[in-house]
Amino acid sequence: MTPLVLLPGMMCDARLFGPQFAAFSGLRAIGTAPLVGASDMPSLAARVLAEAPPRFALAGLSMGGIVAMEIVRQAPERVAGLALLDTNPRAELPEVKERRAPQMEKVRNGQLRAVMRDEMKPKYLADGPNKAAILNLCMEMAMALGPDAFLDQSVALRDRSDQQETLRGVRCPTLVLCGRADALCPVERHELMHDLVPGSRLVVIEDAGHMPVLERPDETNAALADWLEACDD
Repeated sequence: MTPLVLLPGMMCDARLFGPQFAAFSGLRAIGTAPLVGASDMPSLAARVLAEAPPRFALAGLSMGGIVAMEIVRQAPERVAGLALLDTNPRAELPEVKERRAPQMEKVRNGQLRAVMRDEMKPKYLADGPNKAAILNLCMEMAMALGPDAFLDQSVALRDRSDQQETLRGVRCPTLVLCGRADALCPVERHELMHDLVPGSRLVVIEDAGHMPVLERPDETNAALADWLEACDD
């Protein structure tokens, strides 16, 4: 079985993928890598590659998907399959960049919890019975990672390169998946990625926002299982 590497989104850790570890860890080796210790996408990708198996299936959500695309750019021969979840292949828009500096200043001044509560979490999820519990988990993950991680990740996202040309060259089994109600990385971004990657599969999860791995784990895991089967061929 092909090992699976999972890359979490901004200010998230392995707990983001709790349902996926539960579903797949009995079947194959699974690991995750915290996206910390560097403030640019190429360095973050290199850190993942340094710890990853020689060849692996790679799934990333949001910022994790952006790092995953950079990993494919650096070492396509090591990636047996690619899953891009609720992410964005484009460079950051100017209006989004402008919002980064005030957020970062607040975090430098000890307001990480307030920034997460007021500016980040409201955009994450669709309405659902588990919304409060998932938002609480998001806060716990963010506070565990701390302000330095927020600042480094903000810079890496702000300064990232466009990866559309990278996606045009992908030739491994590829899943493009998102929640229908994702306000941060909307469906049309995933339709774009699907169009860019030859032979990719697009899955849109109903009643989910930016975190279908937690919001609708059964549907998400079903799509991931089909993709992993293709990676093992």
